[in-house]
Amino acid sequence: MTAEVHVLTNGYVGDRVASTVTLIRDGESLIIVDPGMVAHRSAILDPLTNLGVDPGAVTDVVLSHHHPDHTLNAALFPEARVHDFMATYVADLWIDRHDDESGLSDSVRLLRTPGHSDEDITTLVRTDSGLIVLTHLWWHADGPAEDPYAPDRAVLRRSREQVLGLEPSLIIPGHGAPFAPHADIPC
Repeated sequence: MTAEVHVLTNGYVGDRVASTVTLIRDGESLIIVDPGMVAHRSAILDPLTNLGVDPGAVTDVVLSHHHPDHTLNAALFPEARVHDFMATYVADLWIDRHDDESGLSDSVRLLRTPGHSDEDITTLVRTDSGLIVLTHLWWHADGPAEDPYAPDRAVLRRSREQVLGLEPSLIIPGHGAPFAPHADIPC
């Protein structure tokens, strides 16, 4: 069995900002990635309802990094374990992550990919249509080539090259619609 990926809302940047919020179904696992800023919480909750998912049933929340535009609505999922670049948090337990890659479910892995910030992780999802990556290494299909928040451009480039080397069929970026990798994608 492989996972299903459902983009709940496409993010954007400009005079307003919203993160791309995604649901991953993998067997019993219901995983939300980057429940951050959106115009209204209904942009997250209504698509979940349409998919038959109650927020209390969500098992895991993944935060690609610690910027508020990707974390603001994590509390919508009170029963979920929360995962970031360094640990998993369950109620009052802090469980350190010691490897750059770790499994979340049968078809979902987390990969440490610093770049946009020093604390980035990418979610890797094995699906029937190939590997899907959810990452903030790109904000949207056009990059940006020079991420204005990246603390080290060389680290960003290495992480982008690492992710592209996995040959994903689809990239779900931090602030835009999913896109297929292409020859002009910024590295």
